[in-house]
Amino acid sequence: MERSQNLKRILVTGASGQLGLSLQDLASEYPDMEFVFKNSTELNITDKNKVNKIFSTDGFHYCINCAAYTKVDEAEKSSEMAFKVNAEAVKDIALVCSRYKVTLIHISTDYVFDGEKGSPYTVIDLPNPLNAYGRSKLEGEKYIQEILDKYFIVRTSWLYHKIYGNNFYKTILKKAKKGEVLRITDEQIGSPTNAANLAKFLMELILTENQEYGIYHYTDGQAMSWFGFAQNIIEENGLKNTTNIVKDNNYRSFANRPKFSVLQSM
Repeated sequence: MERSQNLKRILVTGASGQLGLSLQDLASEYPDMEFVFKNSTELNITDKNKVNKIFSTDGFHYCINCAAYTKVDEAEKSSEMAFKVNAEAVKDIALVCSRYKVTLIHISTDYVFDGEKGSPYTVIDLPNPLNAYGRSKLEGEKYIQEILDKYFIVRTSWLYHKIYGNNFYKTILKKAKKGEVLRITDEQIGSPTNAANLAKFLMELILTENQEYGIYHYTDGQAMSWFGFAQNIIEENGLKNTTNIVKDNNYRSFANRPKFSVLQSM
């Protein structure tokens, strides 16, 4: 069966993560787009041969790269793996996107910043990551900018989904329902972002055939601490009167993390 000339073919890597699954939820709403979803087992982005093979045979217009090494603390202990996935593999994806004229949409992070600015970060602010995870993501960004003309680097922050993945939202909700005392830091400020909303933003980039390429920031907009986010989760789920939540300033983290990493969406 011949494909429509107007059909946009989109490869989504890291398709079993919370963003990848959010994109799968949206796929049926876009009849003029044909999606190929690949999880890390089906397509390990560090395998150059497999990456090249799928790009060479499937004629994609866009690649949404959701695959990443996101274990911030573990990256301090095994930075080689973080750089392999977040930098070197991204470089290889950028190279095949260049070779086959595919527009790359790549997900990055607020952790490319050091958190010292004290006001929301814009796309023109200079990155200065504090940890190995942030450095690996920044290196991936740089490879894309060096190799490609047609790309969107979309930085986001504090990503969560109410159903998918292992994330802060689900952890807080689970502990609150069990009646556990919640000790949450208020020393970090960021912008929690629902993966479902980010997925819609990415689809708009494609749907509108946006050609204003470059770096974008996308979050749900509201700045708060982890403590504030936990309070919102508890109230949203009607657990305010049954949950004991206290501020804990002794935040235990192996990696240094930015204290203020709010992104100005643009």
